[in-house]
Amino acid sequence: MFELLVPAILAAAVAILATVAIEKLGGQMGGLIATLPSTIVPASLGIWATDPSALAPAMDAVAPGMLLNAGFLWLWRVVPPRIGGASLQRRLAKVTGLTLLGWLIGAIAIVLLGQSVRPTVILGVGGTVSLLGVGIAGCLTLRAAPTGRQAVPIPTLLARGLFAGLAIAGAIAVARAGHPIAAGVASVFPAIFLTTMISVWVSQGEAVQSGAIGPMMLGSASVAGYAMAARVLMPILGGWGALAAWILAVAVITVPAWFWLSARRRKADTTA
Repeated sequence: MFELLVPAILAAAVAILATVAIEKLGGQMGGLIATLPSTIVPASLGIWATDPSALAPAMDAVAPGMLLNAGFLWLWRVVPPRIGGASLQRRLAKVTGLTLLGWLIGAIAIVLLGQSVRPTVILGVGGTVSLLGVGIAGCLTLRAAPTGRQAVPIPTLLARGLFAGLAIAGAIAVARAGHPIAAGVASVFPAIFLTTMISVWVSQGEAVQSGAIGPMMLGSASVAGYAMAARVLMPILGGWGALAAWILAVAVITVPAWFWLSARRRKADTTA
């Protein structure tokens, strides 16, 4: 129970803190901060503490899982404009159902693929490279990324943490059951993305939510980068390997992405 509870609580806390960034800082900066390696850190630590041999295949499944999450975010960009003529509640329910259905289908495909591809590191490397390409493509068209204007209700913040905590606890439980590939995918269930899309849309408006999607798709690559670094560093450094992997992922992916997006935004502002 301890191995499940502590990572779940940590995941809930970082989920709340990270997703608030979008509303406070705007879609560009907030989107990158919200996708810093967060819930994957306690998940990797929990899997490592439970079964060190499951760490590598679980981390190899993270990159395809995050690629799937990038597709989930993309659906939140293309589906809402096609759902109209209904109340906000019904429209949001339809969008949520369609995007989650797409994620579930992709998740099943990834689990089946992960059971047949060996070594699983092929999944990790291929998924990370593909995720970087998809993230860059998602940011090529600059969109308005305003900050939020409304305070987010406390129950909404708590719901974000609850969803993230349950996802991480489930991932560790699956790893205990001897299914590391499924655990890796479960560890990147889009709990943060889902609650962020819904709550930001409801409380701040569709423009704030839409403006964060591209940066979030690109920033997601840092999670995959963390996983690929953690599978190498944690067997060598133990828990400190998680810290080293986090710093490496942020330095190699998040920081350059921030400078690139900032430069493109400044260029667009000067030519407007």
